[in-house]
Amino acid sequence: MARYKESVCRLCRREGMKLFLKGDRCFKESCAINRRAYPPGEQGRSRRQKISGYGLQLREKQKVKRIYGLLEKQFRRYFKEAERLRGVTGENLLRLLELRLDNVVYRLGFGTSRNQARQFVRHGHVLVNGKRVDIPSAQVRPGDEITVVEAFKKNPFFFKNLETAGSRGVPEWLSLDLENAKGKVLEAPRREHVTLEINEQLIVELYSK
Repeated sequence: MARYKESVCRLCRREGMKLFLKGDRCFKESCAINRRAYPPGEQGRSRRQKISGYGLQLREKQKVKRIYGLLEKQFRRYFKEAERLRGVTGENLLRLLELRLDNVVYRLGFGTSRNQARQFVRHGHVLVNGKRVDIPSAQVRPGDEITVVEAFKKNPFFFKNLETAGSRGVPEWLSLDLENAKGKVLEAPRREHVTLEINEQLIVELYSK
């Protein structure tokens, strides 16, 4: 499967904001955005490009794709599903993305980044309602319990993550039992639960052309 293998800090700099792709480093002074808050490349510092309406829509789509670690074909599939569902398309899209298993593992603090959470899922370390699930894009539902296999709880990476699991805050639509390394989906996330700087309407306008 194709995936981005270059420096993820370049993606944050390209979007001009923290996308929290690097785990703990994003919360430290060593974060690339703190040191070089301009696009990568030779002319990144001096370039002052006027962005058109289409450019704004495209940048918003690229930003959301990068936040959740998706490719274009995957993202378009989510958008079509969001259109099919009842309700506001933009909010449906964000809800589907937030309910991905790898995102939920990240939101619970089991992984320091979505990329790390995706790796934990792929390696079979995550259980949903007591059953092993190794598909990062699997959709969880309200009432589902998320935990990890017992052997993985002794892994130094996971143990370190647990120590700081609550530091960035767990969303209201999830609950976290730190002692037992167990999380639960309380409800489907609403728009106000998604605190990322996202204008989903621009994405809807882009795909509606």
